[in-house]
Amino acid sequence: MRSQRMSPFPRRVLLAGMAATPVAALAACNGVQGGADAASADFPTRAVDFMIPFDPGGSGDLVGRAVAKAAEDPLGESIAVSNKPGANGAVGLKELLAGDADGYTISLAVKSLFAITPLAVDDPDAVVIEDFRIVTTLTQEAYVLVVHADSPYQTLADLLAADSVNYATTGVGTGSQLSAQLLFTGAGIDATDVPFDGGAPAVTALLGQQVDAVSASLAETMPQIDAGELRAVAVFSEERSPFLNEIPTAVESGYDVVVDQRRFIVVPAATPDDVTGVLALAFEEAKESGEYGQFLQDNYMDRWEVDGLEAQTHLAEAAEQYAADVADAGLQLGEGS
Repeated sequence: MRSQRMSPFPRRVLLAGMAATPVAALAACNGVQGGADAASADFPTRAVDFMIPFDPGGSGDLVGRAVAKAAEDPLGESIAVSNKPGANGAVGLKELLAGDADGYTISLAVKSLFAITPLAVDDPDAVVIEDFRIVTTLTQEAYVLVVHADSPYQTLADLLAADSVNYATTGVGTGSQLSAQLLFTGAGIDATDVPFDGGAPAVTALLGQQVDAVSASLAETMPQIDAGELRAVAVFSEERSPFLNEIPTAVESGYDVVVDQRRFIVVPAATPDDVTGVLALAFEEAKESGEYGQFLQDNYMDRWEVDGLEAQTHLAEAAEQYAADVADAGLQLGEGS
């Protein structure tokens, strides 16, 4: 089974009509890009609605609220955050596309929706990355496999020696599901997926010992690991996490499974250049704030700092790699698989 290996790409300055980057956004504000609606020149004149298409308390909710708070001052208007969960973010993003492309409604989005969900969900009306402009990229997060502190499984080897395993995931078509299924299938384990709609409810199920394990982000699990309520047994990154240096990767344990999550902010593709540029500059300034930087450190998140074209390239390569991994493993991703 092949793990995901992403090659670096040179930073590019994008032309008009492509995904927004800090450089392109600055050009837009200086009138270099064309096609912008003149009526949007004073954007924003009122609050911006920021949709987080996941349940409260999960990793996406945490980072979305943190960056929204930090962006209010540079934007000059308040940013109202709302949660609209469902289908790994697809419900919220479809609502975003159904509204006006005027910059007053923006949304968080995740890599797994575009790179993994199509492998699990047959949706003829699925959103694709080309429907959006990437305002800014935010974070790169590792997945960790955890068990309850009272679990008889002390190590990954113990867990994989079980007759059967029930494991929670953050939803159908997520990196949480893919990482766990690739691992358990590769180990030949009889494992049942119990999907939830986000990291917080999945972790809650494990804390209540309703399931044997969960694959979730460090932000969603480290507080409970530090508190002694959960025990990490493997991480799904290429190298050990600096936050869990004593925990081996799945690769070290003989299972070539590398899956991560990446988060970014989007607007509909038809959003005017100058509006997207204003948003991009505000969020770039927000990401440089000490408060946001401290949030990332406190929540075990790494920065993902690439431009829009690089982000789209990464998503396309990830989709291709994950499809190959699923085919090689003979997986059938989906509810209850």
